[in-house]
Amino acid sequence: MSEQTITVTGMSCQHCVNAVTEEVTEIPGVTGVEVNLETGAVTVTSEAPVADSALAAAIDEAGYSIKG
Repeated sequence: MSEQTITVTGMSCQHCVNAVTEEVTEIPGVTGVEVNLETGAVTVTSEAPVADSALAAAIDEAGYSIKG
C-alpha cells in the first residue's frame, strides 16, 4: 500500500470535495481518497504510488489545481 498527500487549491464546498474524490478514485490502483476541505489536503491510498501526472490530470478534470 502507498499513501500520498497533495494540496489542492480552489475547493470551497462539499460539491468540490465530491468532484475531487470522484475523479481521483477513477485512477487505476487507487483504493481510497480522503479530502480535508479546510486545508485542501487530499490523501490518496493506492496499491502502488500514483504518478504525479495522473493526480494532476484527475484534479484538473475536477476543475481544481494542485498547489506547488
